[in-house]
Amino acid sequence: MIKNYIENANFEDTGFSYTLSLISGKHKMVILYCLMEFEIVRFNELKRYLKNVTDKTLSSNLKELEADGLVIRKEYPQIPPKVEYSLSDRGKSLMDVLDQLCVWGENNRE
Repeated sequence: MIKNYIENANFEDTGFSYTLSLISGKHKMVILYCLMEFEIVRFNELKRYLKNVTDKTLSSNLKELEADGLVIRKEYPQIPPKVEYSLSDRGKSLMDVLDQLCVWGENNRE
């Protein structure tokens, strides 16, 4: 019975798979964590926080998080350009999950 269930199961149809598709990648969870901690953050502040990330990679990750509705991008019409990022309500709803990952890491690191 279990073997039949596993053979017919489709991981891609699970909520877990969907969540991973939103936050997978080397920097996305760190970006979300930074926005959770500091609330409103500018591009260069995120870059300094992440340390070894290129502008292209950070920009791409932020665009994906924005397209997925997890991050809000606010652009100010001024020179030089000013852009701020913050968590959307949808992004904030994910913070309990990320916070539990942090708690688990604190409790289990050696």
